[in-house]
Amino acid sequence: MQIILLEKVVNLGNLGDVVKVRNGYARNFLIPQRKAKRATQAALQEFEARRAELEKVQADRLAASQAVAARLEGQSVRLTEKAGVDGRLFGSVTNFDIANALKAAGFDSVEKSMVRLPNGPLKTIGEFPIEVALHTDVVANITVVVVAEVA
Repeated sequence: MQIILLEKVVNLGNLGDVVKVRNGYARNFLIPQRKAKRATQAALQEFEARRAELEKVQADRLAASQAVAARLEGQSVRLTEKAGVDGRLFGSVTNFDIANALKAAGFDSVEKSMVRLPNGPLKTIGEFPIEVALHTDVVANITVVVVAEVA
């Protein structure tokens, strides 16, 4: 299916690109998320008429993400979890837990899908470098410190 991208999509293209993707990806993800439209003649003309407005919205999102990343860069989040004597957690620390801790610290725009855990959930106590992808072009590095709960 041919689609017009209404915003930058990772590994696919930038705003205004006309790309061919699988039907299911377009129908089930890109179009409902308002990241793309079908590439019909009418949609292409409408897009060209609204191009400046869409570019301004993208620039505003990027600027807002960069401002949050500047505040977030280098932050340390401390999470207290129950752990065994050997330092292994009884549960695990997921991106949901980290996003909630960041929201409690005043970063309301951080969602759980933005927190990247390359090795999966954290299952031991210690310090872990984590990336938070606030925008497709903006990534902030934080440190998550997991400590054992004192009984």
